[in-house]
Amino acid sequence: MEYGRESLEALVQLVEDHAAQDAKIIFSGHRGCGKSTLLAQFGRAMSDRYFVTFFSISDLIEMSDVNHINILFAIAVNLMLEAEKQQIEIPKGTRDSFHKWFAKRTRTEIETPVNAEVAIGFDLFKIISGKLKTESSIRDEIKQEFKRNVSELVAKLNEIAATIQAASHKDVLVIIDDLDKLDLAVVREIFLEHGQTFLLPSFNIIFEVPISALYDIYLSSIFTNIFDESIVVIPAIKVIDRGSDFSPDPVVEKNVRSLCEILYRRIPADLFDASIAEQIVLKSGGILRELVRISNRCCRVCLTEIRRKPDLINLRISQEILNKVIQGMRLDFEMTLGLEDYEVLLDIHKNPSSKRSDSQTFLKLLNGLHILEYRNSEIWYCIHPIVKEILEIKGLI
Repeated sequence: MEYGRESLEALVQLVEDHAAQDAKIIFSGHRGCGKSTLLAQFGRAMSDRYFVTFFSISDLIEMSDVNHINILFAIAVNLMLEAEKQQIEIPKGTRDSFHKWFAKRTRTEIETPVNAEVAIGFDLFKIISGKLKTESSIRDEIKQEFKRNVSELVAKLNEIAATIQAASHKDVLVIIDDLDKLDLAVVREIFLEHGQTFLLPSFNIIFEVPISALYDIYLSSIFTNIFDESIVVIPAIKVIDRGSDFSPDPVVEKNVRSLCEILYRRIPADLFDASIAEQIVLKSGGILRELVRISNRCCRVCLTEIRRKPDLINLRISQEILNKVIQGMRLDFEMTLGLEDYEVLLDIHKNPSSKRSDSQTFLKLLNGLHILEYRNSEIWYCIHPIVKEILEIKGLI
């Protein structure tokens, strides 16, 4: 199913129209809105013209230990890993020097007879990837080595990229996934103190960050100034009409039909009525992961019923089952809410255009999907439909 077309086109424009071919782009959106899927699609679409490496930072670095140095080191590792995977013909002397450089900094033996066959090329960088993920002592050593000399790390990074570019005859494009899963405090530390460092690599890089980072008063200024306004946002899919929830709207109706089609591709249409599918879509708020989460929970309830009653036939996702699932999700949301949270939620309900970027509560609720951002002619906000039920039950709205 096509989605995020405008965001995809914006990414293409920022990369391809950058004169120096070293664009640095911030990519963001709600948790679960399909950012990773869209970036993967973008990487595949660009791979015929660019040497693309797409990786998740969480696959290489313990998320509690991510900093600007190991992000740069992770880029270097993944450039080499992708080059070996694609069998890019790097001159042997240059390739061997790169291997030794990485091996020394990750304490990886490559010259002993035992390791000589397995710890070279693709296997070497798979081993290094594993070490970066599991051995905090190596991450600490890398941090200490380049803490006061990050220019040396960037120089090696640029040397690797230039070598790959010369061998592949393609400009380099790096896409870093899952930085959006970092706490906002960590994102602040990385970009506020070291944002300029990320401009030094001489190739294209896309950083995926949490949506709350775009509203943080300090980070938003850094992103605008340092990254030259190269910011792309994928919005939630509009299934709610501003001002009067669920009122007829051509865009809303089209999006609801599209999301229902996604459901029908995952679950046979004869297992639930069209009205149930539409309710699932509306309760998702237009967030793809929420759509999948609701439908998965419905299926789990059905499977539990089948285990209780093995002879049960013609079981379908009923209104009762959906209500049970929504009730459980409502309780999940409610557990995290405090008095200040309710105040912000009520403010958003009264004024959909109200933005409280100076409020940590607002940022927390935005990051946690309690508040959803929509974009058309302007930016506006809505309470997650399931969270809205909490306010209704409590008699607050």
